[in-house]
Amino acid sequence: MKIKNAVPIIERKPLTLTINGQKIGPIDVPVGMPMIEFLHEYLDLTGTHFGCGQGICHACTIMEILPDGSTIESRTCIFGAHYFNHKNIVTIEGQAKLDDQGRVAELTPIQQAFIENFSFQCGYCAPGFVTGATVFINQLKQAPVKRADLEHAIEDALNEHICRCTGYVRYYEAVRKVALATPGCVIE
Repeated sequence: MKIKNAVPIIERKPLTLTINGQKIGPIDVPVGMPMIEFLHEYLDLTGTHFGCGQGICHACTIMEILPDGSTIESRTCIFGAHYFNHKNIVTIEGQAKLDDQGRVAELTPIQQAFIENFSFQCGYCAPGFVTGATVFINQLKQAPVKRADLEHAIEDALNEHICRCTGYVRYYEAVRKVALATPGCVIE
C-alpha cells in the first residue's frame, strides 16, 4: 500500500520587508508562521523574546516605522510574518549604531539610560521595554507633554509591558531621564 502525502505540505508565500535597515527577501516563509519565529529561525535575531504567546506581556515587541517616519509598537508573537510584508521594522538588535566590524559603537539614549539606571533584573522583558520606551520618546518628539503630565504619560505608554521581576520603577526612571534630557519632549 502506498501512502500519498504522508508529510503534509506546508504552504509558503514570499515575504519581503526591511529589518534593521536591511532589505530582506523575497524569501519563502510558511503561511501562518509567527513573526517571532521568523526572526529567530530565519534571521538569527533572537533579542526579541517570546513571553506569553498571546500578545499580553509585550516581551516580543518590535518597532514598526510607518511611511510618514513615525513609529509604533508591534508584537511578534501574535502577528504572522506575512503581516509585516513590505513593512519596515526595527528589532532590539537594530537600535544601537554599529561600527564596521558589526560591534556596538553607540547605544541609543534609551539603551544607555537603562544601563545607567540598572533598569532590568533578569533582562527578559528589557528588549520589549526598550522598544516601547523608544517609540514613546519618538511620539513625545511629535507631541510633547507638560512636565506635570510626564509621569502619567510614561505609565500610559508602558502600562501594557509586563516585568515579572517588578523592575518598573527603574524602567520609568530611565525613560523620565531621557524624556527630560531630549529637547522638545517636555514642555513647561
